[in-house]
Amino acid sequence: MLRPAAPPADGRVHYGWIAVGVTFLTLLAAAGVRSAPSVLIVPLEQEFGWSRAALALPISIGLLLYGVVGPFAAGFIERFGPRAVMLVALALFSLGFGLTPLARSTAALILLWGVLVGIGTGMTAMVMAAIVAGRWFLARRGLVMGLLTGSAAAGQLVFLPLLANLMQVVGWRGAVLVACVLVLALVPVVVLFMRDRPADLGLLPYGQRAGTAAARLAAVGNPFTVAFAALGRGVLSRDFWLLSGSFFVCGASTIGLIGTHFIAACVDHGIPQVTAAGMLAGMGVCNFIGTTASGWLSDRFDSRWLLFWYYALRGLSLLFLPYAFGHAAWGLVLFGLFYGLDWIATVPPMVRLTANAFGAENAGLMYGWITVTHQLGSAAAAYGTGVARTLLGDYQAAFLFAGLMCLGAALIVLAVTAPPRPVLAEVAG
Repeated sequence: MLRPAAPPADGRVHYGWIAVGVTFLTLLAAAGVRSAPSVLIVPLEQEFGWSRAALALPISIGLLLYGVVGPFAAGFIERFGPRAVMLVALALFSLGFGLTPLARSTAALILLWGVLVGIGTGMTAMVMAAIVAGRWFLARRGLVMGLLTGSAAAGQLVFLPLLANLMQVVGWRGAVLVACVLVLALVPVVVLFMRDRPADLGLLPYGQRAGTAAARLAAVGNPFTVAFAALGRGVLSRDFWLLSGSFFVCGASTIGLIGTHFIAACVDHGIPQVTAAGMLAGMGVCNFIGTTASGWLSDRFDSRWLLFWYYALRGLSLLFLPYAFGHAAWGLVLFGLFYGLDWIATVPPMVRLTANAFGAENAGLMYGWITVTHQLGSAAAAYGTGVARTLLGDYQAAFLFAGLMCLGAALIVLAVTAPPRPVLAEVAG
């Protein structure tokens, strides 16, 4: 018989928080490996003579696959469970990144960073976060989604300075191997502590009372059939296209642009790579705070207006960035503060709007398809910005264009169907 789960009467921590902790660490590792190639652009350019455009291509392909895999990953998670998918993903992106020292051409990097890292990180993308949050939590779901979304910031915070500093000591090859060992250390953690759903432990989701009906489980079947069926429902929805369009801009203006090229842009302006990685990590701190706060806010306010302000402030910060490089340290500090606070703060309100449009039980799959457009934007910006830097000699045009796109996205999200007024679940304590 299922026991009440919000909170346990004996005062014990609900196991959902442990599942969230394991998921957080896995998503952190995936985000760290996905962002790590940005630290390697300059060393590989200097050692092998490869252009920024050539190095941006495998990163772009990886970002694209990261998004495309998402909806199918949701199907596999529903079929086989989060734990099995996490283990496969850890193996794939560790292998892809770990073999980087053996690469002798950008074609090899396409296989490693593009295919293996792209598929592996795509299997542990925000779709995983949405499904875990949805399965384990009825109350505090927005907060949990904010915490899990913040794992991307935490991965950046941990990996980028670590790699940059290790490269000063053991070279970029040694740094890559150390990072992969740390990632693989998560395998026993996932095996021992991750559980697929509350019912496995005889629990209800956190916030659900004994005697109430359990949430309907998502359809289980062939993962590809389930994923394409969800897409079929999405393409007929106006909200699907509005959310997807705005998320394209989100991906282009974050992972594709800043996540891939910020460190290289700093080096162009005479800022050491270690310092640049530290600044990007500092944005990660702000991002973690902003994203967690965004989850809290999405439980209380209209998610459309949250997204409006997030996109508008991000756009203004990107328009300022070309001038920030010319105003000593304070310019980049100011940029990092405003940009970092809403880097991926868009995710919790986006998930809430998706659940509102398609139902909570379908939120993971539908958000997976919306994330595809996010990664299309990421891939386009990662490669397009590399080409622009190669042709124009600097990043100014890319930063300004991204800023204007964000201002446009701020207006798009206001046209999404208004969600019902958020109601906080009553949880004792």
